[in-house]
Amino acid sequence: MGSKVAISVAALLALIPLLFGAVPQAVVSSLDAEPGMSCSAAGLLPGYQPDQLANAAIIAAVGKQLQVPASGWLIAIAVAMQESGLRNLDHGDRDSLGLFQQRPSQGWGTPEQILNPTYAATQFYRHLQAVPGWQQMTLNAAAQAVQHSGTPDAYGRHEGDATAILAAVAGVSCENGGGCSNITAPTAAALTAINYACGQRGLPYVWSGNGPAAGDSGFDCSGLTRAAYGAADVALPRTSREQYAAGTHVPAGQPLLPGDLVFYATAGRVHHVGLYIGGGNMIDAPDFGKPVQVEPYRYRGDDFIGATRPTNAG
Repeated sequence: MGSKVAISVAALLALIPLLFGAVPQAVVSSLDAEPGMSCSAAGLLPGYQPDQLANAAIIAAVGKQLQVPASGWLIAIAVAMQESGLRNLDHGDRDSLGLFQQRPSQGWGTPEQILNPTYAATQFYRHLQAVPGWQQMTLNAAAQAVQHSGTPDAYGRHEGDATAILAAVAGVSCENGGGCSNITAPTAAALTAINYACGQRGLPYVWSGNGPAAGDSGFDCSGLTRAAYGAADVALPRTSREQYAAGTHVPAGQPLLPGDLVFYATAGRVHHVGLYIGGGNMIDAPDFGKPVQVEPYRYRGDDFIGATRPTNAG
């Protein structure tokens, strides 16, 4: 279509408060797609199944979390419609996978990461926001700038249906008892760090590991927290001891906030760090033989020494 994205979504923008409600300035909500998540559509759109609308809801929710303008949500949904039919495919051309048919060989992530809809949507939005002037482009042009598709004119034809789908997901709800779902974070940076870390679940513990983006198969504890905040453009030192020394410390007795780093020490020597996600849980790379996972932040016994707040919120 020839119309600019900003113009084509004018009517949609008026619906956003109805779709997602008011967002408090200091709180950002997280909707994560994990194994076991169940989604149901209160209002179906003819021609689309509940799983397709649920995936569209996740794409839109991630866009909101990352503070991407609503026009970006529309582009992302249109791309997923073209690439996968809004289904989380475990196959595709060459090594393409997932909602957006992202390729591990092209640096989009591991197969496990790409098959996590939250991770896949986050990666799409990051690439979209790196395109200069994307908000002034047509939907098709902005989508193609990210996807580099062999069918470069295929995205714009989905604009009308994508608009209807984005309105329809007002009736989609997702529930999960897992630790990475329905998180509230005090800042967008903290939320980005949590979303990144949650997307690494299942990767192995690797001593001095910095993750797949650095050529490692997994992380150690401080490698995970450093990479998570690096995704939010917040620089952290490399080791847990350095991170503890460099951070703004949360006073003893003050409640922890999602995004805080929690530290553990023996005889005053810091030896472990995790990322607090709320509800008494953290996500961390625990030790050899244990993958990146969610677990209670006080599970380690009496060696909890304190927390820091990289984003200085609260």
